[in-house]
Amino acid sequence: MIALAKKAASVKKRPGPAADLRMARPRRTAAADSVHREALRTRRTEFFARLIEYIPCRQFLKADAETLASTPPADAALPLETHEREPAARGEGLSPYLASLYRTRLLTKDEEQYYFRRMNWLKFRAATARGRLDKKRATLRQIEQIEGWLTEADTVKAVLITSNLRLVVSIAKKFVDASWTFEELVSEGNMALMRGVEKFNFALGNRFSTYATYAIQRHFYRISHRGRQQRKRFVSDDEALKSRADDPDTTEYHSAEQIGMLKELFAGFLDELEPREKKIVVARFGFDGKPPRTFRELGSQMGVCKERIRQIQTRAMEKLREMAAEARLEQTVGDWL
Repeated sequence: MIALAKKAASVKKRPGPAADLRMARPRRTAAADSVHREALRTRRTEFFARLIEYIPCRQFLKADAETLASTPPADAALPLETHEREPAARGEGLSPYLASLYRTRLLTKDEEQYYFRRMNWLKFRAATARGRLDKKRATLRQIEQIEGWLTEADTVKAVLITSNLRLVVSIAKKFVDASWTFEELVSEGNMALMRGVEKFNFALGNRFSTYATYAIQRHFYRISHRGRQQRKRFVSDDEALKSRADDPDTTEYHSAEQIGMLKELFAGFLDELEPREKKIVVARFGFDGKPPRTFRELGSQMGVCKERIRQIQTRAMEKLREMAAEARLEQTVGDWL
């Protein structure tokens, strides 16, 4: 019995396989620990310095925000590339890259809303989570989780850009001149498209193509004007060239189209107002083609006092200013002048 007890005691004291692995695992040296800490500090610095921009949305604050941002519409489908043959004329004379754009299908309105909501939700989630972290104590796991959300947001952004590259081509065809080749304009238009994807306010419910067309055309107007200015500055003394350089600017890139775009943009702004706000703004400024009405006249028609009409107009004008600022309308008009 004594021998059996001693044998059992020796079995209990003998280290198991897990203990053997722990004992065999080499311990990290002080130098390696120092390198690891320095790498983590650098990673933290870069992580917290990264700019995270997104379009805020009230839906992001709701309890079901993640479900809404993660549920695609029923008709959503990937990949975007379709194998249907487009008419040969549409790709005629284009480079392989440009011709390939016509094999990429366009997004439906519901798909577009979903992808913009998903992209901005991921950025909102990442920015919110990062804001809760301690800049000196954030762990590698926390950093990698948030960076994973941002990587997914970039993937969704790529889907939105790819599905709208054809729009850039269609607009660039109208702006080819002596200053810019078609390929250069497409490249410039793609950059404007990428910025537009970042700035588009999907919460208003408008189609992205309307906003992107305005943004791309505005960029083309700007660079076309810059090209004309450079041609005038560096033109030779040849009399024929000089006479052409001295010709006054035509209205090729002005007036009618710009005014038309402003009207379309402002009509969109008005549609975002409440019905009563829109009615008062239209009547007060004569947008319906009639003489502008006073506060008293509108108050009598709507059965309220003139002070109430003034308050509603003030609220509506504030909304219009916010929309104009978001669309950078002041900067656009300044670029045209």
